[in-house]
Amino acid sequence: MKFQFKNKKLQALYTEEKNAHKYPNDVVDRFFEVITLIDGIPNEQDLYNFKGLRFEKLKGERGKKGQHSIRLNGQWRLILMIKKNSDGNFILVIDIEDYH
Repeated sequence: MKFQFKNKKLQALYTEEKNAHKYPNDVVDRFFEVITLIDGIPNEQDLYNFKGLRFEKLKGERGKKGQHSIRLNGQWRLILMIKKNSDGNFILVIDIEDYH
């Protein structure tokens, strides 16, 4: 599935591993695993099939905006949205957040 990054910080982390030191090593490793997985699936529904990802729609204001999360570990989450353009749906990667 196609994906885009909302900000240049995440784009640089993905393409150059820039500022990877700002996150725990396991979070960075898992970030790359999840992005590789996203790149290889045909649609967002397949994310639900990978139970270990804990792909879920967020609640409250974030849920109203259509934001979802994927667990990178017990503490860190990858925040994303399912967007649509002329080519179909794609995933917009918003941020990596510390939930504790």
